Amino acid sequence: MIEIEMFARENNIPIMQKDGILYLIEYIKRNNVKKILEIGTAIGYSSIMMASINKEIRVTTIEKDKERYNIAISNIKKHNLDDQIKVICKDACEVNLKEKFDLIFIDAAKGKNILFFNKFKENLSKEGTIITDNLSFHGLVEDSNLIKTKNQKGIVKKIKDYIYFLDNNIEFVTKYVKVGDTISISRRRPNDELNSSS
Repeated sequence: MIEIEMFARENNIPIMQKDGILYLIEYIKRNNVKKILEIGTAIGYSSIMMASINKEIRVTTIEKDKERYNIAISNIKKHNLDDQIKVICKDACEVNLKEKFDLIFIDAAKGKNILFFNKFKENLSKEGTIITDNLSFHGLVEDSNLIKTKNQKGIVKKIKDYIYFLDNNIEFVTKYVKVGDTISISRRRPNDELNSSS
């Protein structure tokens, strides 16, 4: 995995921060997660880390960038995980899946977080969770003084919109964990809570 981490760093490819991925691995172990959907494969780092936990885990991961997809396929083969990880090369907005997943991990274009959440929540098992990475965006979300470019400003606004969406979601309850670049963990509210709020 050090080789993939170095490649990502040298080529400026965003992968999950070390303490973030370690937290995610522990979460998967603790909650006996077996089926995972990942939005945003990049070069396969997090899907490899998740699938390596045990042989029963199956990961379906989506990546629209052909070059990154090819690198991910190569990395997955090197780790002998092709039978556990299925990579789809397509824009996630155009992917329609029928199966249910214990965990949906969103780590793709920040401006589409709400779209991805609403689209793929239908693929979440009853007790499943949706985890989203990069909600701090290197501290820029908490401290706007760190923003240097118009692009950063736009991304920060979209992340704040997503946090507002999570905080005001009637169907899901979300907690935030300050590991890596901050992740959110969203679970469906119990039916009695949903009924009382409607």
